Amino acid sequence: MPRYYFDVRNDETIALDEEGLELLDIEAVQEEAARAFADMARDAVNQSAVSTLAQRMAIEVRDNAGPVLQVSFTFAVDRPKD
Repeated sequence: MPRYYFDVRNDETIALDEEGLELLDIEAVQEEAARAFADMARDAVNQSAVSTLAQRMAIEVRDNAGPVLQVSFTFAVDRPKD
């Protein structure tokens, strides 16, 4: 079974996945990336009360041959000035 690595990017910072996961196929990879990304988005929403700066987040998935897929978005909170 192939091993996939889920690197996490937050703006310009990247945390490399050194362990990876063995998954059956690209559909399983996409599901795992989507679940992990939902957790990242939830954390960003929970932290949004503290920060109004935009954050670009991504999960970049690779295998031993190279990039496989990327899930990304930019999260921003805009508040009108009083």
